[in-house]
Amino acid sequence: MIKIEGLHKKYGKNQVLQGVDLEIDKPGIIAVLGPNGSGKTTLIKSILGMVIPDKGSISIQESLIKKKWKYRERIQYLPQIANFPANLKVRELIKMIKDLRQQESDDKDLISLFGLKPFLDKKLTSLSGGTKQKVNIVLAFMFNAPLVILDEPTSGLDPVSLISLKQLISREREKRKTILITSHIMQFVEEVADNIIYLLEGNIHFNGTIDELKSITNQASVEHAVAAITKETHV
Repeated sequence: MIKIEGLHKKYGKNQVLQGVDLEIDKPGIIAVLGPNGSGKTTLIKSILGMVIPDKGSISIQESLIKKKWKYRERIQYLPQIANFPANLKVRELIKMIKDLRQQESDDKDLISLFGLKPFLDKKLTSLSGGTKQKVNIVLAFMFNAPLVILDEPTSGLDPVSLISLKQLISREREKRKTILITSHIMQFVEEVADNIIYLLEGNIHFNGTIDELKSITNQASVEHAVAAITKETHV
């Protein structure tokens, strides 16, 4: 599904990615973890074509993505911060995205799942942060694609909506999709992820299952395992 070879990215004097090699060839849920500044956002945005690497290559479904854009039709993406047009109503935004994508959509079921019907005719500027995140989720999941990228998907969600999100992610996994998730909420990661990729200072320091991570760090939870691997790499 995804193959990354020798990926480098530098901003000024700051080397953000330092020769990252990564291959994801099986469906499942992969959590991309790391402290702030570790390079995970740059890695995700490179896959999306939003950041152009200095060196290296990225292939999706065995096709190089450089100077291409149609591959993005095979990606469902949820950004960490959704900057919606303030003057639009929720209903208008959903229709606009559907018109742009020209693909079959699942928006009605998602609107029902996240209780957005009362908000469809409200302007986006009037919505709370949590409600905006629900709209963000609907936009990300209403099209069917083999690759799903979720950047901090739990942000602002209440407990009921968080349960709905977990159910939704589980449904996508059952369709044998590849799902990349970034999150600072380790309990959420432990509940949903199959594998962990841990980035630090632009390099991958761990790539494996949750059980393997716990085993090599001798820790009982993902939270403590991640803390342990971070300390070890700074020794």
